[in-house]
Amino acid sequence: MTGTGIEQRRDSPARGRVLGTATALFYAEGIHAVGIDRIIAEAGVAKATFYHHFPAKEELVCAYVREQSRIGRAAVATIDTADPRAALLAVFDQIADAAEFPGYRGCPFINAAAEYPDPASPVRQAIEEHRRWKRDLLVDLLRRDGAADPGRTADILTVLGDGLLVTSHLNKPPNLRRLVRDATTAVLNGG
Repeated sequence: MTGTGIEQRRDSPARGRVLGTATALFYAEGIHAVGIDRIIAEAGVAKATFYHHFPAKEELVCAYVREQSRIGRAAVATIDTADPRAALLAVFDQIADAAEFPGYRGCPFINAAAEYPDPASPVRQAIEEHRRWKRDLLVDLLRRDGAADPGRTADILTVLGDGLLVTSHLNKPPNLRRLVRDATTAVLNGG
């Protein structure tokens, strides 16, 4: 934490409790289903403290989406990218791994997008920022792997990944990891 007031507010323990509480509730129950008063009570902060950090619920939802993006980026940062094909497969292995977590309720970005259908909303803009980052990552790895059309293949992999995330929430096939690997490999070999 540095000395500026804004950065101190951004990094405060109270803000962290609010965001952590909201994250757990939004993911488990849905964003619109959870009210501010409940978040305040469960985070153990005063209403004034909540509004000091998040003047509106939409700002809290944007912070939630950005935090999910930060977590996803940190997970991808652990992947060795020296071999781009292995890195691409590892990215999709992480999708399968996420679906195995207890309480898995689907992709937080897809879930949030379903609750915020207006593409111009700040929440959707935060989601799109994450999706652009992920597409750029795929394009870079695909280019390095020698894909004939990295952009098109990245789009196919994005559709595949979204479908796998939804499928893993709806019916969680017992062989999900193998399905993810097989589908990803098939796209990479044909893309």
